[in-house]
Amino acid sequence: MQADATVLLVGATDRTVRKAKDLGLRVLVLQHPERVTQAPCEPADVVRAVDYTDPTALEAAARELWSTTGFTAVVSLTEPGLEGAGLLNDVFSLGGTGLETARCFRDKLAMRRRLAAAGGTAVTVAAAPLTTRRDLDEFADRHGYPFVVKPRNGTGSYGVFRVTGPEAADRAWAAVGALNGHPMARTTMPFSVDGFLMEEYVDGPQFSAESLSFDGRHVVVGITETHLAVDSFAAFSHAMPARLDGADHARVLDATSLFLDAMGLRDGPAHTEFRLSERGPVVIESHNRFGGGAINELVRGAYAIDLETYALGWPFGLVPELSRPPRARNAAAVRFLVGGPGRVESITGVEDARAEPGVLTAEMWVEPGDTVRPVEDSWDRLGLVAATADTSETAVRLAGRVLRDTIRIQVRGEDGVLRPARLAVPDEAQRRPAHGGSAVPVAAAD
Repeated sequence: MQADATVLLVGATDRTVRKAKDLGLRVLVLQHPERVTQAPCEPADVVRAVDYTDPTALEAAARELWSTTGFTAVVSLTEPGLEGAGLLNDVFSLGGTGLETARCFRDKLAMRRRLAAAGGTAVTVAAAPLTTRRDLDEFADRHGYPFVVKPRNGTGSYGVFRVTGPEAADRAWAAVGALNGHPMARTTMPFSVDGFLMEEYVDGPQFSAESLSFDGRHVVVGITETHLAVDSFAAFSHAMPARLDGADHARVLDATSLFLDAMGLRDGPAHTEFRLSERGPVVIESHNRFGGGAINELVRGAYAIDLETYALGWPFGLVPELSRPPRARNAAAVRFLVGGPGRVESITGVEDARAEPGVLTAEMWVEPGDTVRPVEDSWDRLGLVAATADTSETAVRLAGRVLRDTIRIQVRGEDGVLRPARLAVPDEAQRRPAHGGSAVPVAAAD
């Protein structure tokens, strides 16, 4: 097989490698040493262990593969590998997403500055770097409470705080000091928190646009409605397609294209989160990869499109270009399990859940012996079920029923009492209709 049918993956899962092989590609993988045990990528043709968050080490490993095997495209679908893939696209002049664009997606302050410089998009908010305790007071003086403090390079709502007043600002500043410069705890992400920013808080229901870009033309494959925890930014449910009226649906499509143009993305997937505010869709953040939390499974269940396969196949012309947003064939939803504080004692029913009619996937992220914490971010969730049905309401109910009745995670609490993990229940306030659309009846699913 020639280099023109070879993809270099910066970070990968076994599933990603299998999908690339199913496309007929030769697959080279640069896997982070911390991930080799969990994802050895054995189906790949070549696997090298390298810290791909270290640009020097990454480039050296890639040059060795370039000289011995060659490759046509560099792809990453894991958050810490996106900048590395951008670097290699630039180094080898491959034409994929470059380092500057990848860095603007990963650095949330750079994203805000890029949008402010673009002008006319009306999808951003005021933001500023956070370096001293006084910065918090000055931002509050200019923009008022509440506002948001979050890592510049974080993911999964890790280290994100809603600052509601001076006392909350004190707590946020203490947390910033504890987290900044340290590895992201409780996650699978092999990188450290690198600086914080402040930005205006945006009120309104939350959605995300799951898109594919084809040589600068952006197609929103589907819109996901997301409902968060009561007291954190962790996602507690997803449903697709989102229930939006025609006007709001069109606004999200337009805002997504404007945003991706401003960011300079020309090819591949993106997951762009919005709050639907009184002034329209406002970008919260975005990633030049598909979304986590089984969102790719939702797209597959609702639209029969696999975003991962598209990301791998598009650089080689192995998947058809989408001419317009597809029509939903079905609906799909994700529900999550939470628990704690305590320790996992046992997990049962996962394979039974996967065999249930309509279930797209069941994933558990903990094992017996693991510590369970109160939910502060998405990494504290224990697992999920994604399901498909003829309506979003039915899919929500199905995913919730399977989690409640089939899967059982027993958690030994700090008080010594054994309790089952529970179905995550989102904030009631987030279920209100968005500009005439119908809310997701999550409460009824419980």
